[in-house]
Amino acid sequence: MYPNPQDVLPLPPRPDLDHYRKRAKDLAKACDAGNDAIGAWAARWVREVLELQPERDRPQLVRGADRCANQVAEFARERLAAANCSLAQAQFVIARAHGFESWPKLVHHLEALGASGTEVSAFEQAADAIIDGDRAILEHLLRGNPRLVHERSSRQHRATLLHYVAANGVENYRQRTPPNVVEIARLLLDAGAEVDAEADVYGGGATTFGLVMTSAHPRLAGVQNELADLLLERGARIGPGSIRSCLMNGCPEAADYLARRGVPVDLSEAAGIGRVDLVDNHFDQHRGLDDPAWRQEVGVALMMAVWYERTDVITLLLDRGFDPGWKIRDHDENRTALHLAAYEGRAAIVELLIRRGAPVDVTDDVYGTTPLVWALHAWLAEGREDQQPYRTVARLLADAGAVVKMEWIDDDRVRADPALFDALQRRVAAG
Repeated sequence: MYPNPQDVLPLPPRPDLDHYRKRAKDLAKACDAGNDAIGAWAARWVREVLELQPERDRPQLVRGADRCANQVAEFARERLAAANCSLAQAQFVIARAHGFESWPKLVHHLEALGASGTEVSAFEQAADAIIDGDRAILEHLLRGNPRLVHERSSRQHRATLLHYVAANGVENYRQRTPPNVVEIARLLLDAGAEVDAEADVYGGGATTFGLVMTSAHPRLAGVQNELADLLLERGARIGPGSIRSCLMNGCPEAADYLARRGVPVDLSEAAGIGRVDLVDNHFDQHRGLDDPAWRQEVGVALMMAVWYERTDVITLLLDRGFDPGWKIRDHDENRTALHLAAYEGRAAIVELLIRRGAPVDVTDDVYGTTPLVWALHAWLAEGREDQQPYRTVARLLADAGAVVKMEWIDDDRVRADPALFDALQRRVAAG
């Protein structure tokens, strides 16, 4: 699905089918014209669509216009090049860019929106009411059509209305958590919403509970666990791998919530939520670090602890005998904990690992680079906003004897810190 069911463009407030037919013809002509006329077409179309959105949403959407346009253009080039700039493929590109599986499904959606009293129109109004926290409109729509709570979106993800309370998996521009989202969710459940209905996102089988527990929006709004309480109270199931999913999606509080409700926790999950007691228990139940499988499991736990800055867990793992310089197979990369700590700008953890004997010039097995290069890449190439942690990390590694090459540090941002630049230059000279 282009490029996924979430990263799609919103429809204009009053979409016109004839306008879309013309747009598709214009895209096919742009393909024939060459000289990247497709890129110019995409830039015009995307900006026009985004600038038609409600004033409240417009600034954020317009800020992402260039990225959206590039995405549409890339997809259009790929599809049209393989079909000799056909009109059918141009129509397909437009449909997919709005989150529909095909041009006929987009046409059906637009026609239904234009007619009064259709289920498509009611569903779209209800979805907007949910993300706006407009209980009155939602109640009115549900009273007018009690079956609406069981309907599904005509977009590719096929989400129910209840899925929209998760602000996850549905179209990105509708991923918003109103302050009264728990009240909204209760209203939908009271109206008969199926608590474990599945949406076709992230590989399929996505329930509202699973989406809530891995969603940044309810987490930032401070209602993630309250939503979880309600859903579990109404019979939601906790799927396998739930704690790991929470951790892999930046939701440690949700992972801890599940652990405290009795969901089994493996070693790396215990490390991620900072449960030193559970980490200790796992060590007591397993063989020593001479066992390769256990050593790998401990290594992954160390990486998780670094990621979530669980210093007590890191200390325990090292006290239990894990080699801080061991290359850990993690995400198909063989790297050390120091690589990850340096890349994430975890200065206190870098200092701890160095103090416990982590070698500063060990190279990873994919790029052949050291922790210092990982830190400089995150800071200078990726342009991390908070630069101070990376200055500190670079200084710690230099002071610990890390190899430095002049081409790594020949950057105005490094020179702007004379003490750091001098320390790094000394390492260049020493090398």
